[in-house]
Amino acid sequence: MSYIIYIIIQILTIVLTAPLVNGIIKKAKAVSQKRTGPPVFQMYYDLYKLIRKGTVVSDVSSWIYKAAPYVVFSTALAAALLVPVSTLVTPANSIPGDFILMVSVFALGRFFMMAAGLDTGSTFGGMGSSREAMISSLAEPSILVCLFTAGLISGSTSLDRMMTFMQSTGTPLTHPATVLLFLALLSIIMMETARIPVDDPATHLELTMVHEAMLLEYSGRHLALMEYGAAIKQLVFMTLLVNLLVPHDQIIGIAGAGAVVLSLLIYLLKVILLAVLIALVEINTVKFRLFSIPNLAALSFILSFLAFLQYFLMGGGHVWFV
Repeated sequence: MSYIIYIIIQILTIVLTAPLVNGIIKKAKAVSQKRTGPPVFQMYYDLYKLIRKGTVVSDVSSWIYKAAPYVVFSTALAAALLVPVSTLVTPANSIPGDFILMVSVFALGRFFMMAAGLDTGSTFGGMGSSREAMISSLAEPSILVCLFTAGLISGSTSLDRMMTFMQSTGTPLTHPATVLLFLALLSIIMMETARIPVDDPATHLELTMVHEAMLLEYSGRHLALMEYGAAIKQLVFMTLLVNLLVPHDQIIGIAGAGAVVLSLLIYLLKVILLAVLIALVEINTVKFRLFSIPNLAALSFILSFLAFLQYFLMGGGHVWFV
């Protein structure tokens, strides 16, 4: 399949699905608490309303404050192009980029978000930026170890080739090492996407905010881009988890456009189930104290490193699934 078709399918799927994930998580949490809660499409309405509004810009802010929303949104969208929603739509020559580029692109967006939180001189913005820097520095080693382990198993750092190899194994989660990777990536998602127990996206208490504290000064379309970028980043990490460790394209027995549509529907179902799982984790946990967050980061790193050691103990990745 050509690069143009891949880019169109990838962008449309990610952009249209990202707000739905947040709606499903909020709805699942509301149902568990016997509340009606907002509709699952609430974020679409909020983004539409914010885009139509004007922006209020602080007099003391610089160009960084104005550029950050566009950088955050564009970097999230660029990273999304590196994580295929389906291997049936990937170009024949593979995607030009790997997971190292994906982590680097996300780091660029995070840097601008933290710089924007500091740019207006807001007390809470600076506090949120410093906390975000701490959490990201703790989470990134776990991300890299997880993906390097999966790369060793598949023999490539390209995400689409990693997914293709995992499909050839049939059921990757039957191996203990991939189960460890699944748990590590799940905890990484909670840290990287500002979810409980690391952060509470629904809180209104400034002293407990991390992600939201950096967005306090934003309004209108700038806030919409920030929120949309965060939703896309969350979906990219979820896509990485469900398509790498729970592959599905190998079970599709048809070809052509019908196979692509069926693959995308299965992908959407997997994302919905993972969103419900994330909601259940949030329901059954509480927000950690700030100095307890390194414990969760250490746990995810230990899980990913144990999976890394399994690669050598089992004599190489290709031996695992023979």
